[in-house]
Amino acid sequence: MKDKADNKMKPLIVITGPTATGKSEVGVLVAEQVGGEIISADSMLLYRHMDIGTAKPNMVERHGIPHHMIDIAEPDQEYSAALYQKEARHLITEISIRRNLPILVGGTGLYIRAVIDPYEFGDTGSEPAIRERLLLEAEQDGYDKLHRRLFEVDPEAAAKLHPRDARRVIRALEVYYMTGRPSSSYTQLNQYHQPLYRLFMFGLNMERASLYRRIEKRVDAMIAAGLVEEVHQLLESGYSRDLNAMRSLGYKEIAAYLTGEISMEQAVELLKRNTRRFAKRQLTWFRRDDRIRWLDIDDFGSQEAIAKEITKSLEGVF
Repeated sequence: MKDKADNKMKPLIVITGPTATGKSEVGVLVAEQVGGEIISADSMLLYRHMDIGTAKPNMVERHGIPHHMIDIAEPDQEYSAALYQKEARHLITEISIRRNLPILVGGTGLYIRAVIDPYEFGDTGSEPAIRERLLLEAEQDGYDKLHRRLFEVDPEAAAKLHPRDARRVIRALEVYYMTGRPSSSYTQLNQYHQPLYRLFMFGLNMERASLYRRIEKRVDAMIAAGLVEEVHQLLESGYSRDLNAMRSLGYKEIAAYLTGEISMEQAVELLKRNTRRFAKRQLTWFRRDDRIRWLDIDDFGSQEAIAKEITKSLEGVF
C-alpha cells in the first residue's frame, strides 16, 4: 500500500549539505541529465543585489537551467519560511505539470523541512513568527545558545531537555514568549512525518579539514571578486546593518570593517571562522534526517562524478 501511495506523490529531488560543497553546481549537472528545474532552498539567494557574498550562481553557471526562488526580494523585505513554503510548493506543482523534475537545492534546513514535511506555521498571530525566528537562530547560531536562554527563563524545562533537542527547547521558549510565564507542559514541534512528495534526498559532504580549506578558499575568492564593494554599495543604498539580510555571513563582517570596527584582516578571518562554524551547524541539522543519502565528495573526486551517481540512482524511477 505504501508503494502505491508513494507513486501517486509528485517526485522531488533534494540536494543539500553544508556550505561550499558545490550543491549549486551538482544541481545544475543533475538537472541537465534528468530534465529538471531548480528551486533554490537558500534563504540568502532570495535577495537582490547580494550576489558575491551569497555565492549566487550567475547566468553562465546556470547552464540555461531554469532557477526559481532567486532574486525575488529586496534586502529590506521580510521574507518568511511560511511564504517560502507556499511559493516553493506552488512551483513544484507547476514544474510537475510541465513534466519536468523539480530539484530543491540549498542548505537552509528550515526551508527544506517546510516544503517536504507537513510543517504548519499557522495563518495568523505572532506564534508562528516567534517559532520561525527561533528555528533560524538554532540553525544559524547553534542549539546550545538557545538552551542557555531557556535555562534563564525556565530552568525547570531546561533541566529536562538536552541542549541538542532543538524542537522541544524552541517550543518551551515559544510558550514563554507567548504567555510571559515559564511552562514545562508544552507540545512538541512537528516531528518527521510522511513527506508530502516522493522524495529522493542527497546530501553532499566531505572530510572536515578539506571542507574547511574549501571554505577559506571561497572566502578569499569572494574578497577578490569584490565583496567589499558589494557591501559598500548596499550600505550606500541605505540598507541598514540591522536588517536580517545584512546580518548574514559575509555582510556583517565586511560591514564591521567598513564602519571601522575591525581591520580588513580581522574581517576576513572572522568570516572564515563564522563560515566554518555555520557549516558544522548545518551538518548537525541535516544529520538528524535519515532520509538523506550522503555522498562524500572525496570519494567521488568531482562534481561531475557526484551528479552521475545521483542520476544513476534515479534510473528507472521516472
